[in-house]
Amino acid sequence: MKKFLRENSLSVVFFVLFLFSIAGQIFFGLHEYNKDLEEWGGKAVTLTSYLKSGHFFEATFENWESEFLQMALLVWFTIFLRQKGSSESKKPEGGNDVDREPSALRKGAPWPVRKGGIWLKAYNNSLTLSLFALFIICFVLHVYGSLKDANTENMLQDKPLVSLGDYLTGSRLWFESFQNWQSEFLSIFSIIVLSIFLRQKGSSQSKPVDAPHDQTGD
Repeated sequence: MKKFLRENSLSVVFFVLFLFSIAGQIFFGLHEYNKDLEEWGGKAVTLTSYLKSGHFFEATFENWESEFLQMALLVWFTIFLRQKGSSESKKPEGGNDVDREPSALRKGAPWPVRKGGIWLKAYNNSLTLSLFALFIICFVLHVYGSLKDANTENMLQDKPLVSLGDYLTGSRLWFESFQNWQSEFLSIFSIIVLSIFLRQKGSSQSKPVDAPHDQTGD
């Protein structure tokens, strides 16, 4: 167990933080949703019912969607875009290890590399494709939850229900999306630019403390 934690402590800590955070979201989200329902003339729901509600789906997948989008774009853009001096970028000039052609002879090479053919072609882009796929799944679930939540509110207030087509061309869905997307793009911009001039000793996200500002990468 000690060896496992030592080798996987970064992912374990972030997963625990995720569990803590989503538990907090559910706890406070349930109270907030029941408060809204009572204001609209409805009845409070149980935890089980809340987890099936549009409110929960919208709040959860709206955030996941933006996270996967910014990660997918960062991975993809760093293939061909550069930022001189940033630890998040490949070197503007010269070779980069990530650009080398995969070799089945390399010790410890993953099985798609050893297999070659279509498996290797898919594996070459598997990280970007997976992140974009997760973004699309979360966006669909966000749309589902947001529409369901809006129609729950409309129903309790005796307003007409909104169709999927009308909702997709309305402002609420896109306001929810863009308010999250812009924050993710700002955070990526910040780490790209700040890592040019600022350091964190011991972090893989930073250049060495004594590295010059114009040094790109770690």
